[in-house]
Parts: sequence; structure tokens; C-alpha cells
Amino acid sequence: MPVTVTRVFDLLKYNLDKFPKEEFISGKNNGTWIKYSTQQFSDTVDHLSKGLIGLGMAKGSKIAVMSHNRPEWNITDFAVTQFGGYQVPLYPTLAEHDIKFIIENAGISVVFVADDKLYEKVKAVCAVVNPAIKIYTFNEVSGAEHWMSLVEAGAKDAATDLETYRAAVTPEDVLTLIYTSGTTGTPKGVMLTHNNLVQNFKNSAVIFPHDVKKVLSFLPLSHIFERMITYLYMYTDASLYYAESMETIVADIQFVKPNGFSTVPRLLEKVYDKIMEKGKALTGVKRGIFFWSVALAEKYEINNSWLYNFKLSIARKLVFKKWKEALGGEIIVIVSGGAALNPRLARIFWAAGMPVFEGYGLTETSPVITVNHFENTMFGTVGPAIDGVEVKIAADGEVLTRGHNVMKGYYDRDDLTAETIDAEGWFHTGDIGELIDGKFLKITDRKKEIFKTAGGKYVAPQMLENKYKESPLIEQIMVLGENRKFPAALIVPNFETLKSWCAKKGISYTSNEEIIADKQVIEKFNQEIEHGSVDFGKWEQVKRFALLSKEWSIDGGELTPKLSLKRKVILEKNSDRIEKIYKDAEDYRSEQQ
Repeated sequence: MPVTVTRVFDLLKYNLDKFPKEEFISGKNNGTWIKYSTQQFSDTVDHLSKGLIGLGMAKGSKIAVMSHNRPEWNITDFAVTQFGGYQVPLYPTLAEHDIKFIIENAGISVVFVADDKLYEKVKAVCAVVNPAIKIYTFNEVSGAEHWMSLVEAGAKDAATDLETYRAAVTPEDVLTLIYTSGTTGTPKGVMLTHNNLVQNFKNSAVIFPHDVKKVLSFLPLSHIFERMITYLYMYTDASLYYAESMETIVADIQFVKPNGFSTVPRLLEKVYDKIMEKGKALTGVKRGIFFWSVALAEKYEINNSWLYNFKLSIARKLVFKKWKEALGGEIIVIVSGGAALNPRLARIFWAAGMPVFEGYGLTETSPVITVNHFENTMFGTVGPAIDGVEVKIAADGEVLTRGHNVMKGYYDRDDLTAETIDAEGWFHTGDIGELIDGKFLKITDRKKEIFKTAGGKYVAPQMLENKYKESPLIEQIMVLGENRKFPAALIVPNFETLKSWCAKKGISYTSNEEIIADKQVIEKFNQEIEHGSVDFGKWEQVKRFALLSKEWSIDGGELTPKLSLKRKVILEKNSDRIEKIYKDAEDYRSEQQ
């Protein structure tokens, strides 16, 4: 009988039954690709399950994984969840106080870590919380227990009947407990069930055509977006390859030559910026053809005229073919999430023959709520709702959703669950949006991030930030102005692009700190802000800004693991600069009076 997937771990039997392969999942470690066939992967999962059961783990046990992407992450995921355990992902970049909170709050029994650095970090926390917590490492670490000891113990266990354990797990049982760091406050444990994820990947599968056979992964598996996409790959017969790191991603793309990958908009923006830098260095006819092609691409629509398509075919042969080659040459589809994708950028990638499908969701919604896909795409939106999911806009503009995607609730926080999911089952996303043509969702901002100026005018910072980031000189930007006379901004320049601009202008570039104080540089950024402000009301436009010398990061505490701005942290860290922005403005006004 055909295997029916109702619980996530059913994917393994499903894959073995429908399309077993020699390269099911592969990871790169220290420059070497380690590959698992479907059979090897499934056997290792079963052995690890038995090893964990031998430790006393059972249905409801909480087991954490703290690692970058690698096949062992997935093996542990399936091994834990097929006997009913709760898999708890920990971002490798988490601070010790957050690790401590999660281990205590969830009641973790076992932790798997990638390497010696994470082992030392987790060991120190466990020594304080509960020294009895077992820690296993994926890499060989001196003095630590290696994960293969559990696999080997499980392989020798002929007595444990895993099918009995699997049979006791229902689709409504919790699969994973994911702690959302959020932009403020204490982490919340999101309980997602097997059914949440199964329905989500089945109904999101519309984004991948059947000819997607090789995929590359580099977004963190600790986030539900990449994890769900991984399950989707397994459901649609794609071989999965993990990039070793963001530093090796160019070489890894050229090795794998993927048909698809999932990403965040910032990566696509960086790819585009690098291509444009090369284009600007061209001369004569080549430069003319390059910029003619880009201008043509900016006008791309899903249904184009024959004349446009004829011109585009020329542009693809002369220019865009090289763009595709930079991403391996075999891209069929790219999926973008986590932040707003610039519609202009989406059109350009589509025109280049690399369709980008933008979607939307949250950890609490497993995660996909809406997604664009072939035959159902509208630029500037995050697409229509997937099957089985409802979307509506509340009276105050908040996006609400209901369906198989909504979480079971927040772990041990019934109060927060009741605040977020109303009596009719609608999950309140906290995002502001609108439905275009009653179907395509457009997100305009975060409800909590909209602020009011001292003059009583509301400002939606994300819309402004996304527009300003169209400038190749702006790497990161945060618009602020709560209870102030006007909006201002903190800007982190794209220092590589800025170096090139300075070289052309004959401006000496010694350090980031010195260059952001240069009068010509400040005036250039002033022009960029003025250019980006044209389509906004005067009360919304950024009037003043400060340039920062250091990029915001996850490690620095300014970004969440999915690269959202931690606005409160950024405001606190830059409070003196912000006060100076407004004081200088007051002093300037006084001088003019």
C-alpha cells in the first residue's frame, strides 16, 4: 500500500517507497561533502531513536539541537519526533541567558551540539541548570560524548520495536517546541504539531515544479521556514545539499548547481548589487546593452507582449545568461521570505529567468500563510493564501489567519495563547496589511512598530526602510521618531559600494569610522534619502540621519535569527546618537530664527 504522510516522520518511508536515491541529503564539513542515501539516512534515524529510548527518552521528552545546518540536524529531528519527543531547536548564536531560559522552561533532557565552541557554551549553562542533562556532539570533541555512541548503541538494540512508538504518535501531537526570540521580551515556546507542518508543506508544494531535483540550503534550520522547506523537498523528490557556510556559498552553488533554494531578500539584494557593480565597470556597447537589459527587466510583467518577450529573449542571451551562471546556471525557482522583497528586484530576477516567489508567515503559523507561485503571482504582494488557510483584515488593518497552519499554543503560557488566538480561532499576526483584488496579501508594516510623531502623525517605518534600501549605498537602516517632531534614521552604509564611490570621487578611504564623517559622503547619503522620500508624505520623510560604522548582526544583538531588526536594542545602543540628531536639528532651527 502507498505510504500516507500524516506525521512528519512518515516522510522517510514515503521517500523510500516513491523515490529512494543515493544522494538524499548531503552536508559539507571542512571542505568535504558527506552524503547520505535515503536508506542510510532512515537507518541512522532508527538507530538514534533506539539509542535515545535506551537513555529513558519517551513521548513528550524534550530534546534540543544546537547546530548549523548539516544532515545530523535532520537525523536528530526525525529520531526524536518519531517516538513522540519534542524537538527543540536552539540557534547557535543564542546568548547564554537565552539558552538557560529555554533549557529551564522546556525541561530539556538531552542536548545535541555541533562543535567544541557550542559544547563549552551549553556545558556551562547545564552545569548551573541541571548537571544531569546529557550533551552529545556531532564533531569529535575532547572530553565530550559523540552522537555516534547513541547510534551504535541503538544499532545493537534488537528488542525495541520502533513501530509501537510511531503508532502512539498522532497528527495532533506536538512535533517541535520553537522559542521565538522576538524583537522584545522573554522567548515564547511555540508548540507546532505534526499536522501543522504536514499540511503546511503539502499545501506549499505548489511553489516547486516537478523538475526541481537539486536544492541548496543555507538559511538556519532552527527557523521554521527552512525546516518546513526541508520537509517539502523530501516530499517532492529533491536531493538536498547544505552549504558549509555563507563564506563558501558561491563555491557550493557552483558545485551543486541547484534548481532552487530559499533565501531572504538581503541575499538577493547583495547578488544584484555585485552584478550592478560589474555592469557599471563596463564600457562602450557592452555597458549600453547591460543597462538596456536591466531597464527592460524592470518593466517585466507575468503576461508580457510578444514584442517585449522578443526583446527579453535577446537580453537573456546577451546579459542574463551570465546572471544565471553566477547562481549555478540551473535555477528554476527561488523562494523568498522573512522580510519584504523589493518588487523591482522581483521583476528583474523573473526577467533574468529566475522566478522568485515571495511568501509570508510566522513561526506560530508553521510558517506559511500565503505564497506566490506559478500562475498565481502578483509583484509587491506575498501572494494568495495556501489551501486550507483563511486570511482576513481586521478593522484596524491587522492581518488575521485561521486554518491548519495555526499553532497549538505557547508552551505553558495559556494567557499569551488566549491573547493571540481569539475565540473564533483567528490568529492575530501583529502585521498590518491589505488584500489586493480580495486575494493577494500585501504587508505594509508591523502593528507594534508603527509610531506616532509629536505632531500626531502615524509613520510605518518598514515601508520607508524598504524604499531607502533600494539605494546600493544603504546596507541597513532603521527609521525612528516616536513622539519626536520628525522621523530620523540610523544608517549602516554598504561599505564595499561606498569604497568604490569614494575611489571614483577621489576621496581618501582610511577607515569606516573616518569615512562616515566625511562631508561629501554625508551629502551623498542626504541625496539618497531625499531620492527615496519622493513617494511619501512630508510627515513620513526622514529629515535627519546618523551614519554608523559597524553593521548590525545577530551576534551583536541587533538582529533576530531571521534578520529582523531588534528595534529596542538598536535604540538603546544608539541613544546618544539619536539625542544628538534631534539636538542638532533644534540648534539649527535656533540659528535660523
